[in-house]
Amino acid sequence: MANKMDTIGVLTSGGDAPGMNAAIRAVVRQAISKGKKVKGIKRGYEGLLQSEIIDMDARTVADIIQKGGTILQTARCPEFRTIEGQEKAAKICREHGIDGIVVIGGDGSFAGAKCLADQGINTIGIPGTIDLDIACTEYTIGFDTAINTAMEAIDKVRDTSYSHERVSIIEVMGRNAGYIALWCGIANGAEDILLPETYDYDEQKLINNIIEKRKKGKTHHIIINAEGIGHSTSMAKRIEAATGVETRATILGYMQRGGSPTCTDRVHASMMGAYAVDLLCNGKSNRVVGYKGDEYVDFDITEALAMKKDIPEYQCQISKALALL
Repeated sequence: MANKMDTIGVLTSGGDAPGMNAAIRAVVRQAISKGKKVKGIKRGYEGLLQSEIIDMDARTVADIIQKGGTILQTARCPEFRTIEGQEKAAKICREHGIDGIVVIGGDGSFAGAKCLADQGINTIGIPGTIDLDIACTEYTIGFDTAINTAMEAIDKVRDTSYSHERVSIIEVMGRNAGYIALWCGIANGAEDILLPETYDYDEQKLINNIIEKRKKGKTHHIIINAEGIGHSTSMAKRIEAATGVETRATILGYMQRGGSPTCTDRVHASMMGAYAVDLLCNGKSNRVVGYKGDEYVDFDITEALAMKKDIPEYQCQISKALALL
C-alpha cells in the first residue's frame, strides 16, 4: 500500500451503536490536526456506491459527541458484496481523492473493509457494535451504553413483576452473542440467564426452577433471554401453562442501540478514532483497532475475523451462584 495520505474518508456501517458519533468526531479532528482533509461517506457502503460523499471539518462534528446513532447514517448494501460493487467503490474513492477510509462497525463491516483494501484502498476498522462480539478486542463501542439502557429497563420490569407476582422474560439484543444478556443478568439479579453459547434448550429446567423458588417463598422471577435464542413470547405462554404462574415477555429491542453514549463509550470511541487516523498516517492498512490490557492495539483484519470469542465461564458460574434464593 502507498503511504500517501492526503484525504481520509470515514463511514459507519451495519447496526448503529452509541458512541459512533464520538468516533467520527475523533477521526475528523485528529486528521485535521495532522493536516489531512476528511470526507464523510453517508449511509455506509451503500452511500459510497452512490457517491454520497461530503467534506467534513472541525465544525461539522461539533456538538455530536453526546448524541446517539450516527450522523453519517448507516445502511445494508448487498451490491457491495459483489466484486463488481467493490471495484466500483474503489473507483469512486479514487475519483474523490480518498486515500484511506476508517470503517466504524462490526465484523460484517470489517469484511467490507478488507475488500476495499484488496482493491488498493487503505482501510482501518473500528469496532462499533453493542454486541461485544469482536474477538480481537476487549471492548466494542456502544456496549456500555446498551447494557446500562437495558439494565434500567429491566429494573422497571422487575418492579411490576414483583407487584403482580409474575414471571418476566426480558429479551435483550446481541445477535448470536450473549454478552448483553450475561451482564444484565448479573447486574439485575436475574433468576435465570439464557445465553446462545450455553443454553441447552431444556425448558423444563426453567419451569422446575420457577416452581422450586415459589416453594421457597420467591414471589416473582426474572429470566433474561438473549436475542440469539429469542421466541420470548411463545416461551412465556408455555411457562405460564406449565407453572400456573402469570408470565409476561418484554422485548427491549432497538431502544438498546439509541441514547446518549456513556462516558466509557465516548472515551473509547474517541481514542479508537484518533488511533485509526494515526495508523493510516503511518502507512498502515487492512487493520482493526482493538483494546486489550488498557492499551489500544491493532490487528490484521483477516486475523481478527478468524478469531473466536467465548463467554467467560467464571462469570456464568457466578451468575448462577448469585441467583440462589
